[in-house]
Amino acid sequence: MADSSKSDTLPFPILIGDIGGTNARFSILIDARAEPKPFPHVRTADYATIDEAIQQVVLDEASVRPRSAILAIAGPIDGDEIDLTNCAWVVRPKAMIANLGFEDVLVVNDFEAQALAVAALPEEYRETLGPDGEPHLASRVVLGPGTGLGVAGLVYARQTWFPVPGEGGHVDVGPRSERDFQIFPHLRRIEGRVSAEEVLSGRGVVNIYQAVCAADGVNPAFSDPADITARGLNGTDPQAVETLSLFSTYLGRVAGDMALIFMARGGVYLAGGISQKIVPALKGPEFRAAFEDKAPHSELMGTIPTFVVTHPQAALAGLASFARTPSAYGISTDGRRWRR
Repeated sequence: MADSSKSDTLPFPILIGDIGGTNARFSILIDARAEPKPFPHVRTADYATIDEAIQQVVLDEASVRPRSAILAIAGPIDGDEIDLTNCAWVVRPKAMIANLGFEDVLVVNDFEAQALAVAALPEEYRETLGPDGEPHLASRVVLGPGTGLGVAGLVYARQTWFPVPGEGGHVDVGPRSERDFQIFPHLRRIEGRVSAEEVLSGRGVVNIYQAVCAADGVNPAFSDPADITARGLNGTDPQAVETLSLFSTYLGRVAGDMALIFMARGGVYLAGGISQKIVPALKGPEFRAAFEDKAPHSELMGTIPTFVVTHPQAALAGLASFARTPSAYGISTDGRRWRR
């Protein structure tokens, strides 16, 4: 079982890792004053296990031996064997302690780490969507379309930030406009339903594009999300252009829903690889229009700022901030920390 001790401090040096469905990123924090030492990005498909990736990419190359690890993983944390939602890796903290030499392993949700990052994200690492203004010191939301769709809240109370991990990317989405009703019958579903992740992710881009093509009676010309977004941004394919427009609309709707749930007066932050790549589309009218279209609270929604996170390693930055000063964040380690 995971250690339920209330002591927050992990022993330095600390390996910090951001484990997504497609890529994994690692760095080592020598002490509370040091900047993290980064290591090359890892494609999860290139290694059979996370332990193998850590050993070959980090431990075999590092000049210092990390005593502990904080890992942010894309999936719910339950028990001693933790499955990733969109990756074949399984995180086994007990085995890491036994085989990789760690004394202490803490596992958190990947968007909990993103939430930690936006607690104090400098202006230079955010791109404003819609009305400009400094965000309030108040609750926030992070959404990240990438391999999947990550969602987390960040509640501010008693001068402390409390990350709230969840699986909000799997909420239902439905059609609203006349065009939606033409497109939605062609969307791929999971057990009969369209979840947010099935339209707001890499595969979601393809899902929308293929549905638009089906509604228009044309054959899809592209099957890679990067090709679709590129053609949508440069305007050379009409179905790809509409795909980005609809993606922005659907993202705005879901982001607005999450803002209402958390009363996120401190802002909504779009993280994940896709958001950074499609900033021009998100700066169009669709995203904010859908975000604010929440009658009877449209006026309230107009006051909530929205941003794209442009920090290249936001999750690692958030984990490093927690590792340095864990007492500044309201993170419970119960059921998520293992010790030798």
